[in-house]
Amino acid sequence: MVIGVTMVNVLPGSERAAFNELNRIEGIKDIYHVFGEYDFVVIIEVDDLGSLNSIVDLIRETDSVTATQTIVGAELK
Repeated sequence: MVIGVTMVNVLPGSERAAFNELNRIEGIKDIYHVFGEYDFVVIIEVDDLGSLNSIVDLIRETDSVTATQTIVGAELK
């Protein structure tokens, strides 16, 4: 299992539309609307890095998305 956290910026005023579009993407576990440098924090849970990459590509293709930054979680043992 791979957990990714993607911070997303969207066009001003398009937060609701972006949320609705992001909510339709398979593999996105949670979406948080936040204040500050980013507009959303998106939690992605998938089986492998290739799937994570595909979902981040779909997020970037969303019309209102202007920028993303993704962090991949690592397990400490």
